[in-house]
Amino acid sequence: MHLSDEELLELSVYDLCQNEKWELLTPLLDELHHFHKVNCEKYSATQQLGGTPLAVRAFKNQLLSSIDADKVHRILKSSGTTGTQSQIVLDSDTARLQSKVLSKIMQHWLGPKRLPLLILDSRKALDVHSGMSARAAGIQGMSFFGRDHHFALDENMDLDLAVIMSFADKYAGQPVFMYGFTFIIWQRIVQQLRQLEKQVAFSDAFLLHGGGWKKISEQAVDKKTFKQELSACFGNVTVHDYYGMVEQTGTIYVECEHGMLHAPVWSDINVVDPVTLRPLPAQTTGVVQLQSVIARSYPGHNLLTEDLAIIHGIDDCACGRKGKYFTIQGRVAQSEVRGCSDTFK
Repeated sequence: MHLSDEELLELSVYDLCQNEKWELLTPLLDELHHFHKVNCEKYSATQQLGGTPLAVRAFKNQLLSSIDADKVHRILKSSGTTGTQSQIVLDSDTARLQSKVLSKIMQHWLGPKRLPLLILDSRKALDVHSGMSARAAGIQGMSFFGRDHHFALDENMDLDLAVIMSFADKYAGQPVFMYGFTFIIWQRIVQQLRQLEKQVAFSDAFLLHGGGWKKISEQAVDKKTFKQELSACFGNVTVHDYYGMVEQTGTIYVECEHGMLHAPVWSDINVVDPVTLRPLPAQTTGVVQLQSVIARSYPGHNLLTEDLAIIHGIDDCACGRKGKYFTIQGRVAQSEVRGCSDTFK
């Protein structure tokens, strides 16, 4: 069964069982494989074995594009702190499709209405000069799902308590959306509020965060502690991590109420053996392979990441969402730090 983009966007985010989902994705992934093989010579050179996932590191070494130069709409850059950044080529159609998919995912979690948005970062993060960083792209992307944007940090990355208090007073008793990067939230928001012995109480806040676990785990901060401290700072706040990367912009894997990351209907995850690349059984740690049907202008449809994960089950998460659910277990040894918020020191 081959679906048009319009039909793809009508699918429910987490309602398809894995077998039904895979029936839909397989022909689309096959089509993308052949398209990129014909239109991206550098990708074709990696495919002697056919269908081999492309290592994300390939985007650091060369510009991989399946479109003509005059069709380039934007080039996104990754957030690694060492070495060369990945560069992801988007045409207007791919950018539009990825934006619509992200919108569907976020509406599942936030509802159809745009909520007041407190960005747990500085406006200065949006100042980009050569390409768009992953951190800036994340803020800009999430800004579409909120209204009346307030920034919790000033231009010097210091807590702007007056702005936060004003936001809380203005939307007292109403649902609000908060967004930021893990390390920045911990280092610049939580730590400073705790030092000031301040709590800004919200009655119904949804906080989404991603990236940067490496630095705070080095401070012996786990997810439980992170969430407890955020509740102490912000009152009634539900905290959801997400997993994603610039190489598959538009697709994010959001953490459910039971601490599991979920693959939306437009993408899938495998955990594979790092040597054979064969999928590993559930409850086994392996390297993350990501597949997505919305990577059109560049060969990002089938990627081997540098992350480790465990798939905990399929179709039977306690939250009721279908498909595979998983947790990230860290990074492959020797891999580059890539968390979006790790770019701030």
